[in-house]
Amino acid sequence: MSDISIELHWQRIEPDLKPGAYTAEHVVQFNNSYDLQVDAAPDYGGDPSCTNPEQALASALSSCHMLTFLALAAKAGWPVASYHDYAVAHLGKNPKGQMSVNRIDLHPVVRFDTGFQVSVAEMEQMQDRAHRYCFIANTLADSVEVNILHSPTVRHSHAGEQNVAA
Repeated sequence: MSDISIELHWQRIEPDLKPGAYTAEHVVQFNNSYDLQVDAAPDYGGDPSCTNPEQALASALSSCHMLTFLALAAKAGWPVASYHDYAVAHLGKNPKGQMSVNRIDLHPVVRFDTGFQVSVAEMEQMQDRAHRYCFIANTLADSVEVNILHSPTVRHSHAGEQNVAA
């Protein structure tokens, strides 16, 4: 199996490390080439212009779910033209009373090539399969509730307009 890695670097800029009096901003590097500025969530004193770990977790789940969906759609012959998601990570207390991401909601919208359509039931089944095969969802399965909130499927019309079907 694969080992996937990142590098993380944090450097104290204050004279002393004291509770509530230091920056949590740090850099996460991917593939020795892409740096991402990360900080605590804004509710915990982080810079809102930086990514926070909870967003990164929602992003990882959303991305993995999309990649799994696309692989399954390709095998099924579904001509997916675009995929958009809005993922929300919810913070709360877990059963042990500890703060955690206890729910992530995904809101995928799938667009197909002109003339192709699937039923709501077929889309729900494919989204469910994508969830069951998603590596990140399987990693979180015992501790985080994941909801896939089905948005309408948007199909392209011949005139270039978009038709929305529930």
